Amino acid sequence: MKDIRKLLIANRGEIAVRIMNTARAMDITTVAVFSDPDANSLHVRIADESVALSGNSASDTYLRAELIIAAALRSGCDAIHPGYGFLAENAQFARACAEAGLIFVGPSPETIDAMGSKIAAREVMASAGVPVLPGISVDDLGDLRADLAARAAGEVGFPLLVKATYGGGGRGMRIVRDGTELYDAVMGARREAASAFGNGSVLLEHYLDSPRHIEVQVFGDSHGNVVHLFERECSIQRRYQKIIEEAPSPVVTESMRAELGEAAVTAAKAIGYLGAGTVEFVMDADGRFFFLEVNTRLQVEHPVTELVTGLDLVKLQLLVAEGRELPEEVLKASINGHAIEARLYAEDVTSGFVPVAGTVHRFRVPKIPGIRVDTGIADGSEVAIYYDPMLAKVIAHGATRDEARRTLARALYETRLHGVTSNRELLVAILREAEFSSGEIDTGYLGRHHPAHLIDSAHNPEASGVLTLAAALAAQAERRRDALVLGTLPSGWRNVFNAPQRVTFSSGGRQVEVAYQLCKTGLEAEVDGLAAVGVRLYSVQPAQVDIEVAGVRQQIDVHRVGDVLYVDGAVGSTVLAEVPRFPALRSIEAPGSLLAPLPGTVVRVAVEAGQSVLTGATVVVIEAMKMEHTVKAPRDGIVQDVCVVVGQAVDAGLALVRLEEGI
Repeated sequence: MKDIRKLLIANRGEIAVRIMNTARAMDITTVAVFSDPDANSLHVRIADESVALSGNSASDTYLRAELIIAAALRSGCDAIHPGYGFLAENAQFARACAEAGLIFVGPSPETIDAMGSKIAAREVMASAGVPVLPGISVDDLGDLRADLAARAAGEVGFPLLVKATYGGGGRGMRIVRDGTELYDAVMGARREAASAFGNGSVLLEHYLDSPRHIEVQVFGDSHGNVVHLFERECSIQRRYQKIIEEAPSPVVTESMRAELGEAAVTAAKAIGYLGAGTVEFVMDADGRFFFLEVNTRLQVEHPVTELVTGLDLVKLQLLVAEGRELPEEVLKASINGHAIEARLYAEDVTSGFVPVAGTVHRFRVPKIPGIRVDTGIADGSEVAIYYDPMLAKVIAHGATRDEARRTLARALYETRLHGVTSNRELLVAILREAEFSSGEIDTGYLGRHHPAHLIDSAHNPEASGVLTLAAALAAQAERRRDALVLGTLPSGWRNVFNAPQRVTFSSGGRQVEVAYQLCKTGLEAEVDGLAAVGVRLYSVQPAQVDIEVAGVRQQIDVHRVGDVLYVDGAVGSTVLAEVPRFPALRSIEAPGSLLAPLPGTVVRVAVEAGQSVLTGATVVVIEAMKMEHTVKAPRDGIVQDVCVVVGQAVDAGLALVRLEEGI
């Protein structure tokens, strides 16, 4: 056994912060690494020491094994914890750590190799008696022969899932319904997989429509102990990435739990597993489960297991890495209550979960009993285009599933996340939706419940008027506070009541005008031409308005950043941009311009000038935050001009292609 005294965390964001918190409690000195965009990130600020990795993209920084190891040696580390993603499941990196005399906090390189390829993993599991789905591999371009579709139909069966052979997290995944879609799906998945994991090999595996996604946490030590720590339900997904996870699964009975646990332990023993790992399964409507993959690392959703077992999985990883035996409480672990985790992403849900970048101006999660927050952001954090857009995980623990669900819904509803568009409203809507509440969920949940409809159904239509009025009053209070003359007069006061004050906001692509007047009889107001009834203003400050409308009094918080106001109250939240009274002239894009939906890098240009395209045809593919985003023709037309080239970095709103109507 060898104590770990100094630990380098080869990762970023919330998982780096999470690992550092446990390491600090174990009296282990922590060392962070960071790319140029992450120079002021939270994980760098809380580390004892940090080492710069010059560059922006993951391939130039966090995926450079030699730079990571050099940083560990330079800072005198004993060990490296890879977190998840990046180099966490890279056997070559694990070997390089050992060769450099560093402890790799994870399984052996041989185990990673065995499970790193989904093809090899399937073969090992089938030999061990773990049920698997049929599949074939496409390792290189030579496998893309003319009979691939026919071979897939015969050996795999449609529908099938194209997925990256190496890596996970939903990158490099495509559902294919028939042979005509196969080539484009394989090529797109290969590009995405190569970018995210450094290897473009993909697996074609039979696809079960809307199964449950259930995984089992396993742990092994060097003393022969291999145990499971029960299952997690991970069926609420978008774009093949989990967004809500829970433990235990609401559908798994004690007998099913025993079967799943036995299969997971069998899988772990078959590969001599050491440390923390996860065996993932898909389960059909009849309760039959099939092996999906083994993640040879800590999972994003590990906190739900920690909350129901009372165990610190990162601490256990470090103890096993030191050569210690798993403690008795692990070998005799039991389930206590229920835990649900929601992942907060910087993304535009209504635009198809498009990742967004920007500055986090405010991040607050209410302090509610039973709530845990794992995050890598704070006020002022920059969300860059180069990495996964996950901002934080909010986790609730309760005596029952319903208690945990309600607690988490309330915490997210009261969360303040200003500066970047997020999926917060969708998460709240899911947690409050009847089907989710009953536990009748599967991976097709967001196919049956359109995200935009879920969000709309949760909105209070009467709330927007009150929030907009409060924003106008707060803005006026701020102007009075900062006035150079007569600053002591009440906000909006006039000695001649001849006309109301007017403020125009932009919200959701439309403009809303607020007209209000403070007079002797009180406050008179209109929002979008509709008179506010029974308005009484108790107090108004730039950051908070205490107002009564139609007999209901409430306090509304207003947070201004430039011309943008973030408005939050008990009735909901909104973001408003104050429209300048005398706007500057703006340039106008050429008619027919197709604009970049988000900042990123052009990885494919599928058209050329003079080419005719049909509605829905791929025009340009942009890579951002480790995912590909396809810009398609909105109508039939002729390409007049191509404005970008492959490899070019683009900002949101930049013209990509100019399309003229007609064929």
